[in-house]
Amino acid sequence: MIDVLNQRIGDQDVMAGQLGNLLAAMTLPSMSIGIIPTAAAREGVMWPLEQFTVFDDSRIHVELLAAKVTVTAPGELDIYLRAFARLTELAVYGAEARAPILEAIEAL
Repeated sequence: MIDVLNQRIGDQDVMAGQLGNLLAAMTLPSMSIGIIPTAAAREGVMWPLEQFTVFDDSRIHVELLAAKVTVTAPGELDIYLRAFARLTELAVYGAEARAPILEAIEAL
């Protein structure tokens, strides 16, 4: 598993800005941002191969390499909703989530 908080996608200023934006977004009342600790990768969790966005219990967008797929079939929705629930359980929130972001900024 890649530690995405420390994965450089730009220079030091770009990374500091992106991580700062993440910290700012965490303060929004309508936003819930969780960080899955790197140690969770050792728990035998099967990670999704693709990115997916849960809108509600009737529509999920899946980002594939060459396309975006909208999932609406109940059985397929259930798979993604269970995966999302499990990832949510693994994540930390609040101060516990801010700590690794601040560490990544300090490491720049």
